[in-house]
Amino acid sequence: MQFHFYAIEFPLEGLVPDVVEAALLANGAQSITFLDGGDEAVFEPQLGELRLWKDTRVRALFDADSDAANNLGRLAESLGPQITRSARIRGVEDRVWERAWLDGWKSMRFGVRLWVCPIDAAAPADPAAVIVRLDPGLAFGTGTHPTTALCLEALDGLDLVAKTVLDYGCGSGILGIAALKLGAAHALVVDLDPQALIASAENARRNAVGARLRVLSPDAALPRCDCVIANILAGTLIELLPVLAGACRSGADLLLSGVLSSQAERVASAYAPEFDFIHLTHRDNWCCLQARRRPAAGAP
Repeated sequence: MQFHFYAIEFPLEGLVPDVVEAALLANGAQSITFLDGGDEAVFEPQLGELRLWKDTRVRALFDADSDAANNLGRLAESLGPQITRSARIRGVEDRVWERAWLDGWKSMRFGVRLWVCPIDAAAPADPAAVIVRLDPGLAFGTGTHPTTALCLEALDGLDLVAKTVLDYGCGSGILGIAALKLGAAHALVVDLDPQALIASAENARRNAVGARLRVLSPDAALPRCDCVIANILAGTLIELLPVLAGACRSGADLLLSGVLSSQAERVASAYAPEFDFIHLTHRDNWCCLQARRRPAAGAP
């Protein structure tokens, strides 16, 4: 087999990540990845924060035409002789790596009737199935993560017919599209990542709901909606309280996920002055909070 790249991998073992990265780049590394060498979960890193594991491994890719032994020797000169003793060198198969994580992804059911299926998968045998066909592209959201699954199950249990739904932090667009397939009249999807907006629009077109889905940047003005979904992170959800609450009309449903079970009380407390919480569901270490917008004081 002919390889276009090879990888040099070694344990970080107390080395300074920035120094390691600089040495690898100086020696021609095409990409650098820090990996968990054990099984240690890292939740909610802050924006721009590089939070590593106790057992961190470094993997760098080099062009196959470069001299592996020479590159390893130069790294040992920069980072210490232990690199030569602990490093592994292996050829790397040429693949579309940004899509490799989709290998093995299969059709899944959420709630009673909602199914999320890869674009080329056979339709479920259930004649009552509501099917979302999805190609996530480079954006987050297939239903495999517990937070997305909890939101999909919650949507399946809501009456969305003829309603307007907002998905804030839309990723692949899976939640807004699911709402449309479940009967919503319109869906608005918002994300910081332009790739997410591209994926959402394309997935909506693929599901024949493109005319009813509108992509928006975070600085766009938001109308009042009947249902607002935000699958992000606990700290961000609290920061977004004015935005998300402002997008909920009186009586609107609110689904908040991307929240660790240990953070649920903090998120609920932040929203409690304006919302009544009616349901809390858990999966693994994550949860989804379902609430309803309370009428403003003095409103009929």
